[in-house]
Amino acid sequence: MNALPKNLGDRWEMVIGLEIHVRLDTNSKLFSGMKASYGASPNSQVSFLDAGLPGTLPVINQKALAYAIRFGLAVDAEIPPVTIFARKNYFYPDLPKGYQISQMDDPIVGKGHIEITTEAGEKVIEITRAHLEEDAGKSIHDKYDRYSAIDLNRAGTPLIEVVSEPQMSNAKEAVAYMREIYTRVTHLGICDGNLQEGSFRCDANVSVRPKGEKELGTRAEIKNLNSFRFIEKAINFEAKRQIKLLEAGDKVIQETRLYDADKDQTRSMRSKENANDYRYFPDPDQLPIRITEEMIEAQRQCLPEFPAQKIQRYVDELGLKADDAMIIANDINMSTFFEASGKQSKAQADLNAKFLLGEFSALLNTQGQSIEDSRIDVVSYAGLLDEIESGAISRKVAKQVLDEMWESGKSASEIITSKGLGQISDVSALNELIAQVIADNPSQVADYRSGNTKMFNYFIGQIMKQTKGQANPVQTKQLLEELLNE
Repeated sequence: MNALPKNLGDRWEMVIGLEIHVRLDTNSKLFSGMKASYGASPNSQVSFLDAGLPGTLPVINQKALAYAIRFGLAVDAEIPPVTIFARKNYFYPDLPKGYQISQMDDPIVGKGHIEITTEAGEKVIEITRAHLEEDAGKSIHDKYDRYSAIDLNRAGTPLIEVVSEPQMSNAKEAVAYMREIYTRVTHLGICDGNLQEGSFRCDANVSVRPKGEKELGTRAEIKNLNSFRFIEKAINFEAKRQIKLLEAGDKVIQETRLYDADKDQTRSMRSKENANDYRYFPDPDQLPIRITEEMIEAQRQCLPEFPAQKIQRYVDELGLKADDAMIIANDINMSTFFEASGKQSKAQADLNAKFLLGEFSALLNTQGQSIEDSRIDVVSYAGLLDEIESGAISRKVAKQVLDEMWESGKSASEIITSKGLGQISDVSALNELIAQVIADNPSQVADYRSGNTKMFNYFIGQIMKQTKGQANPVQTKQLLEELLNE
């Protein structure tokens, strides 16, 4: 699923540009005070403005404006002193006004860039612009046999559209770029990043050209991709489709296409418009908006620590392994949980990371829950870490306690006490137990003392079996060595 097959890759190359639509996590829509929450009953969140009633006037959502500026700062982009909204004219049933309020010549975010990691090393992808616009409604084609339904709840919700330069040369680079934008907007706190709900989706512009050619080929735009896996598959299919056409002597048509995940193919949707087809002109109901230094500085103060910085800190200051640090840092919810529990617990950061990525993540996967929806909160989780760190229970027993915490809602200490799961650390009790295990296995003792040191693990296993995993492993190992070597 990486780029083109060798027989094609030797002759052709891809050129890819992405338009990423980021739904801004505001309480109300971009130009009306109507709520913008996902999942409400159809057409229950529609204002007169959203419905396109004549005489209604838009009023800019200041929070959306601030979020767009924050994004621009996060990608080292130019923030112009004045931004202007325009009308993008087209007719579609889910756009009742007959135009979309967007931006054209004077977007709120100008040229910027981000760096991605590719198989060939680091690569800078330039961002052409990022503009604010309102979303359209939603057409539903599978509810009725003979009709399509329209839900205008989404109409007017605030988006920023992030437009890249066509600088990606294979599908994996496109995925890396999309992931990096996703990481930025979720860490900035401006988007919830819910791919299933359409909070983060992408249109991919794909063209091919003979290898070494400078002129761009005719592009097709694949609309509304909301999966990192599907964007890779869609781009690769589309590139192969175009190459097949060109090698047969046909032409690639500039058009908009949809990706069918079930058939793993793209299909034609409509001919692709050019910008002048939309008859953009400044929205007469919107005055130009001046972006002041004070507005920019206020958003600069909101910039978070991004994953690359977190990874470095986790490794240098907390002693995490680089792989563990990377997984935690790249997930905003996991890193928030990790850091909050670290402040609550006395446990070493490495234990926290290992348990979080191991037992705790496994439990969440089994339950089909995300970390932000976990029944076990930060305080309860930190309490369990402290029980492990103090030696009260082993990691093996901690998993059992964790499962019980999820089911019962009780604290780790309550469960350990009520079920008698505490680790056996009494030296005299361990000595007596180990001595009995040695007495019961004379041939294994002889084998060990003859030089077969692997038998040591056999004795450990027997002791843990008899104590149901509750023997203190450090003390058990030390005492066993002493008694076997007498």
